[in-house]
Amino acid sequence: MEDILRSIYQERASHPNTAGVVVVEKRPKAIAATDTFDVILLIIVKENNEPVFVKHYSYEDKKAAMHIVTEKQINDWLLIGNNKKIFDWLYNGKIVFDRNERIANLKHELREFPFFGRKIKMGIEFAKLIRRYSDGKVLFDNFNYLDAYNHVVHSLHHLARLAVIENGFHPEITVWHQVKQIEPEIYKLYEELICSEESIEKRLELLFLASEFLIHKRTKVGSQHLLEVMESKEHWSFNELMTHPELAPYSVDLGILVEYLIEKKILDVVKVETKGQGIFHRYYKTTEKLS
Repeated sequence: MEDILRSIYQERASHPNTAGVVVVEKRPKAIAATDTFDVILLIIVKENNEPVFVKHYSYEDKKAAMHIVTEKQINDWLLIGNNKKIFDWLYNGKIVFDRNERIANLKHELREFPFFGRKIKMGIEFAKLIRRYSDGKVLFDNFNYLDAYNHVVHSLHHLARLAVIENGFHPEITVWHQVKQIEPEIYKLYEELICSEESIEKRLELLFLASEFLIHKRTKVGSQHLLEVMESKEHWSFNELMTHPELAPYSVDLGILVEYLIEKKILDVVKVETKGQGIFHRYYKTTEKLS
């Protein structure tokens, strides 16, 4: 197999823009990791016009997919966690070309999971958790139970991912398998939501109560990254927060996170007069020093 595909990736490896090549073969119990393809050729490049370029091949009675991905896109996926297959590819793939050990270093960093990277990922997951929980609660209060149920399932998933990251691990595709070992309390909550014979209204009611406690317990670690960024200035406009390079990955969930932290008295609102009578600019600051 590798002999047949070698001509494809060797051509790419000879290009100075190519940082590395990883070959990922389909495994019987992890077919989803390669999207049913027999082989994935992951070509990591320094720069490209498109952050992701995909090409499909047939050979013998098999199929292969070549993914040409920029280093920036790889880093974005690893940070935000919205492409879980990339973890599998880097963990389980075979490095067949590695310029200046860039891919080996990347794999080492994945295993070590530096604390700074963990803080950002915890912040992003916490913001997504607050978004799903808040939207679910509003839907529940308006008797839209099935829509609320959908949001609650997603909120539990973010809570599970947050717990895994907090314990120093990358959330994998089988995140509930991880959580069962690491945080059985969250796993039990998820199990009760899915398997309980209670009415959907009763299940959601109990889950909102339990989730509120678990979210409160993780507010400090979940907001640490945002608060550390905010400590560099006296106060911030929301646009300043939104456009800060470290906070960009929070995306549309940043607003709801800020409002949640104001409600919990972790952030304060600073009102600054405008030219309009009775209208104020709204700025935000931390209520206390972290250190």
